[in-house]
Amino acid sequence: MIPIIIGIVVLVIGSFICSIAEAALFSVSPNKIRQWVDEQRTGATTLLALRENMNRPITTIVILDNIIDISGGMILGAWVATVLGSEWLGLFSVIFTLLIIVFGEVVPKVLGERYAETLAPWVARPLNFMVWLVTPLAWFVEQVTKPMTRGKSNATTNEAEIKLLARIGHEEGQIEFDEAEMIQQIFRLNDLTAFDLMTPRVAITALSAKMTLTEAQEQIIISQHSRIIVTDKSIDDVVGIVLKTELFSEIITGRGDKRVADLIRPARFVPQTLSADKLLPLFQQTRQHLAIVVDDFGGIAGVITLEDVLEVITGEIVDETDLVVDLQAMARKQAEKFTKHNELQFSPKETP
Repeated sequence: MIPIIIGIVVLVIGSFICSIAEAALFSVSPNKIRQWVDEQRTGATTLLALRENMNRPITTIVILDNIIDISGGMILGAWVATVLGSEWLGLFSVIFTLLIIVFGEVVPKVLGERYAETLAPWVARPLNFMVWLVTPLAWFVEQVTKPMTRGKSNATTNEAEIKLLARIGHEEGQIEFDEAEMIQQIFRLNDLTAFDLMTPRVAITALSAKMTLTEAQEQIIISQHSRIIVTDKSIDDVVGIVLKTELFSEIITGRGDKRVADLIRPARFVPQTLSADKLLPLFQQTRQHLAIVVDDFGGIAGVITLEDVLEVITGEIVDETDLVVDLQAMARKQAEKFTKHNELQFSPKETP
């Protein structure tokens, strides 16, 4: 009787190990494992190799689990029938099945999911050895199932999942509110264009290249921009930009007779359809914080700065010199007033 009990215990423990390894392996995401690899955590490299090719370890676990549950159960059942008699075979089957369900499936899978981050690195190397041990059989099973799994593999994660994880992380107290909010806002960069973020042309300060610094002094003083565009014949004829600090430096040192054109820096032009996520690396690569936004007809639609793009993530950035917080909103109001004025001025008069 004791050998039979020992046999049952051995089979249940074997099924327990297979189930807890499967649950732990499935419960840890590849991104989490990559983080462990960066941290040089024990077993992380082996675990990542298993997790990135799940067919082989899962096939191995299923093979071992079925050998234990089915073949082991049949052998042990035959032994029970021989030792105790066939009349005990029914009771043995009920007890063995219940033990396998509870302690070989349910309990280990709950524990494996609950303590996955602790268990997964430890089961990686023994599981990798078992994968190597049953390679011929696992390879045969893979060849049989390959036609059913052929095609594009699913992505590890997506934008919606990352947003959800950020929100859950904040709700669980793992990340701060402002961190979660910034993660959400980062994904807006791809949805917004230069046209959405630019300061429209009606709110732009522009200097004529032919003006002297003395002539342009008043416009320079009232401008809220640290970078001012320079035009030639019209607002649509932009020849470059000048830095406000350099203009003041020249005026203060008595060189107000210089032309604005003498201090021009090259301007970068971008289409109004360019997305914000493309603008950010563009500003970094060119080391320029301002670009001229061009419309579909080649005219100047407005200007956009690095600050405009960063504000998508951080919210409005206002310093002590900013008199107007949102220049885009101000420009829209000016455009509305201009439109209403024209409608009133050019509307047909009523006949008496």
